[in-house]
Amino acid sequence: MNESILSVSIEELCKSDDIDQTMVIEVVEFGIARPVEGNTIQDWKFDTSTVHWLKKAIRLNRQLEIDWVGVAMVIELLKQREALEYENHALQRQLARFLET
Repeated sequence: MNESILSVSIEELCKSDDIDQTMVIEVVEFGIARPVEGNTIQDWKFDTSTVHWLKKAIRLNRQLEIDWVGVAMVIELLKQREALEYENHALQRQLARFLET
């Protein structure tokens, strides 16, 4: 099965969301986001999930004035929380099916 992944170039991302390219580079350098394609900065492409976290990281930095190390920690904790919520919902569904029988 052929999976198509929606991706956004760094240029498209910066233009559409009024983000400075240096901020995107900093987010990548701190390991908060990773491009899914591209060997050079101009060729970088990000999938939609990464764009979501990248935008959130930039908002945390801009609005709350959290430094990039702090932003990286916050994003990691938010990702863990999201994964735990997903796992919890899956276990709740599994338990509900078990109790139905």
